Amino acid sequence: MNSIILQTATRVLVALILVFSIYMLLRGHNYPGGGFIAGLIAASAFALFAMAWGMEAAQSALRIPPGTLAAWGVVIAGLSGLMALFWGDGPFSGQWFTMVGSKETGGIIISNVLIFDIGVYLTVLGAVLTLIFALEEAS
Repeated sequence: MNSIILQTATRVLVALILVFSIYMLLRGHNYPGGGFIAGLIAASAFALFAMAWGMEAAQSALRIPPGTLAAWGVVIAGLSGLMALFWGDGPFSGQWFTMVGSKETGGIIISNVLIFDIGVYLTVLGAVLTLIFALEEAS
């Protein structure tokens, strides 16, 4: 599509959609949302970008082939599930890590549930974009 209005609006909309997708990813392990829905939201941003600017521009904006993105997402999600084995817990048990500071001083606490959600996010984003790019090439 070659619409100046769509191309101009896409510049702002894609950024807002991607920020919203990250927000949904980060709040998802405590509230509704998470890696799956955030990945779908991010894929919709790239689909909108592809409609406005073309498939080649969307693929270059992604910078990583979507199949590679999906594969890394599966690896990250799988490894996050196995983290609990190092502490003697069952696979996919929740583990929390203090990254900066301590729990008492209000440090940054990250769980393997968030890491799993990031893996799901990358997997869904890569899989949906692989499908979208393949359908565009077929038409």
